[in-house]
Amino acid sequence: MPATNLDLFVIGAGSGGVRAARIAAGHGARVMIAEEYRYGGTCVIRGCVPKKLLVLASRFADEFDLAGSFGWSLDRPRFDWSALIAAKDREISRLEGIYRRNLEGAGVTTVDSRALLEDAHTVRLLGTGETVRAERILIATGGRPFRPQIPGAELAITSNEIFHLTELPESMIIEGGGFIAVEFGCLLARLGVRVTLVYRGEQILRGFDDDLRKHLADAMRADGIEVLTGTVIESIEAVTPGGAHRVRLSGAGVREAGLVMLATGRVPNTAGLGLERAGVQVDTRGAILVDGQSQTSAANIWAVGDVTDRIALTPVAIREGHAFADTVFGNQPWSCDHTNVPMAVFSTPEIGTVGLSEARAREQFSRVKIFRTSFRPMAAVLSDSTEKMLMKLVVDADTDRVLGVHVCGPDAAEMIQMAAIAVKMGATKRQFDDTVALHPSAAEELVTMRTPVA
Repeated sequence: MPATNLDLFVIGAGSGGVRAARIAAGHGARVMIAEEYRYGGTCVIRGCVPKKLLVLASRFADEFDLAGSFGWSLDRPRFDWSALIAAKDREISRLEGIYRRNLEGAGVTTVDSRALLEDAHTVRLLGTGETVRAERILIATGGRPFRPQIPGAELAITSNEIFHLTELPESMIIEGGGFIAVEFGCLLARLGVRVTLVYRGEQILRGFDDDLRKHLADAMRADGIEVLTGTVIESIEAVTPGGAHRVRLSGAGVREAGLVMLATGRVPNTAGLGLERAGVQVDTRGAILVDGQSQTSAANIWAVGDVTDRIALTPVAIREGHAFADTVFGNQPWSCDHTNVPMAVFSTPEIGTVGLSEARAREQFSRVKIFRTSFRPMAAVLSDSTEKMLMKLVVDADTDRVLGVHVCGPDAAEMIQMAAIAVKMGATKRQFDDTVALHPSAAEELVTMRTPVA
């Protein structure tokens, strides 16, 4: 076995692994990174970036519908799925190239291969059979879609395959109630697909503020999406080769759909990595157990990003990777703060949220005030659209500190990024009130709500 010749070996070239590799190399470390699929990880290749491009494409349907109320006359537009996917693929290839060039420019050695742990210091590259030894190892292999064990599950697609469809079906059944399910449900409906979303829980988006959850569910139904809660897929059958699928739903009988999508969550991508040979402990879901510095049970192995099942968001993985590299190789110790992390759901209408939900705040604080408003966004006032926007502030009544900001409507994600700064700084409701409103804008409602509703 060769002697140790690397300071750091990174397994997985997603957002967290790439950031860690680049920063560590910048501190003078000898770094190698291995990726078995494409550089950029889930977010760039088949996650948030291509999904947002599809979301933006789908929203033109609403713009075309509203155009007439603003004096525009136009022929009914025609949508071309294949043209959108081709444009998406070009952009993803461009971004992947940037990731590769940035790594190489930082002096990181890149390897296109699956990498497995042989022991706590040795990595085997399946592509060549070569073994490499490193003083430290970082695992950043992300997550993978979860497929429930039901008859016919292999006939369904997941969020991996949907980006590579050659054509859209006339109808689709989506199982799930989280980010992926509602985002694709909303965008596909606007691209002309008849969508049924089924979810086992009482309401979609478990863990989000209850008012946001209800507001979005109502909006989805108003847009023609069938949302069935308390329901799961029991089995899937192919009616004809390449044709419709017969889907049995609990409590809702048998339906036929052109395609079925399983969006039932993601699990840490740790299977077959050889973690047990290196002494790396995992939990029952397969997530790597780490401390506040992202260090595993093996003294020289760290893990960041979705593989740790902390907060499965790209910016969090990036910060965890950066903190690891600065701490271990740069003599600049710090850790990623996982509190008050802003989140967006790119449904239509979209959600932006930061801080505590009302329910969580009432669990943690003795007295809570709620400020809430709902109104028609300005883009809808000249039309017959019934769209409503929701804004909500959760406030600690004893200290006046804003504990949570929740928005559902146009540009919610853009607003919440700015609101997150204020929440992170511990801003009070009085400081929100003292901020001059920017008129006319939807965001001004965040600083003009005066009377608590609860």
